[in-house]
Amino acid sequence: MAEGSATQSSRGYRTLCLAVSEDAYAQAIDDPAAFRRLLDEGFRRAPELFPANFALGYELKDDRMSVKQGLPIRRILLKDGTAYSVRPSFLMPYMTARVADVEGPLFLRKFGVPYWALAHVFGADPMYWYRQECGLGRFSVVGTTVRRVEIPEHLLADEHHQPLDGRKVYIATTVGGGCCLGAEPAEAAGTDQLKAAYAVFKDEARDVAPNFAPKTVNTDGWKGTQAAWKALFRRAVILLCFLHGWLKVRARAKHLKDRFAEVSRRAWEAYHSPDRRGFGQRLRRLREWAGGQLSGVVRENVLDLCRKGRRFAVAYRHPGGHRTSNMLDRQMRGMNRYFDHGQHLHGSIEACRLHCRAWALLWNFAPWHPATTCENQGWRCPAERLNRHRYHDSWLQNLLLSASLGGYRRPLPQKA
Repeated sequence: MAEGSATQSSRGYRTLCLAVSEDAYAQAIDDPAAFRRLLDEGFRRAPELFPANFALGYELKDDRMSVKQGLPIRRILLKDGTAYSVRPSFLMPYMTARVADVEGPLFLRKFGVPYWALAHVFGADPMYWYRQECGLGRFSVVGTTVRRVEIPEHLLADEHHQPLDGRKVYIATTVGGGCCLGAEPAEAAGTDQLKAAYAVFKDEARDVAPNFAPKTVNTDGWKGTQAAWKALFRRAVILLCFLHGWLKVRARAKHLKDRFAEVSRRAWEAYHSPDRRGFGQRLRRLREWAGGQLSGVVRENVLDLCRKGRRFAVAYRHPGGHRTSNMLDRQMRGMNRYFDHGQHLHGSIEACRLHCRAWALLWNFAPWHPATTCENQGWRCPAERLNRHRYHDSWLQNLLLSASLGGYRRPLPQKA
């Protein structure tokens, strides 16, 4: 795993999360045969949550008492000598709390409810809720989110600007399949800094699928973003976002009223062309019309949009690619509200990394509005819709089960 990857917690990567109720766990924990049956049944239902060589056999190693929760926690030993702790899904990582006690407050964090408000209503102190949330950022965002499907091959990428104690940082955001697959802060928007931030997504994606490479990546045209992705994935096709080109026109032309409506109609009529040839023809007609009907900076912006026609047209060769950044923009609006309500970012860059990554997982797993769930065939969040599966009816237990072994497929070597 690269240096820029998530917090390198070998204990976290060697913790197996088991779907089990507290009553069933209490009945089986002191009975080796019953505990084995729980493990074997969990493996039968969801083998992807277990170590790759679990099927070769294991033995019960030892157990310890969790002082925080007053529950015994067992460990197992695989045939290769690797030991794993088995944590029941009703407990948070590191036994910091029971899921039932923090599920509601963490759901509210998706909407940016401040930590002091959570402390006022639910007790504890603000830092307690901050730590509960940021603890989720230790998981692999890609590995936790993408469990039963292939990683999306058509991605979107952009940077969201946020203040960090008075200075600007850039959250390098990767989106695919309706989920946030990466959210890493970079201290500058240059190619090198963005490459390092987006490389975390690459490392996590290749932990899931060693040969993964996206087919297309939609960007807004920032050279640093495009150069970073080309350096990380040389064969990826960079698609230019048509929407960002149009927004530059709209910013200057919306005061023209009826004339603006005509510019809008012609531009989006070109965008909706069924093929590359028709797209080029309609852009040429837009250019001719703008040359005779518009003037000043508005005309220049429309002509600039038309000059990029060949770059926009590349998307026609890749039918699954994203021609606009709409999917990413929807998530960035949620990200902006989230950090704005929390008075932006604070603390060290590493603390900010955990915070950003925790937001990504909350976005992927916290439930939608019931009406949105109905529109998505009953799937309750982006991760469920992507995988067409849920491990548990509790959204937080579903997240923790998806994050079994830290979300990583190939755990770090054990310390001597």
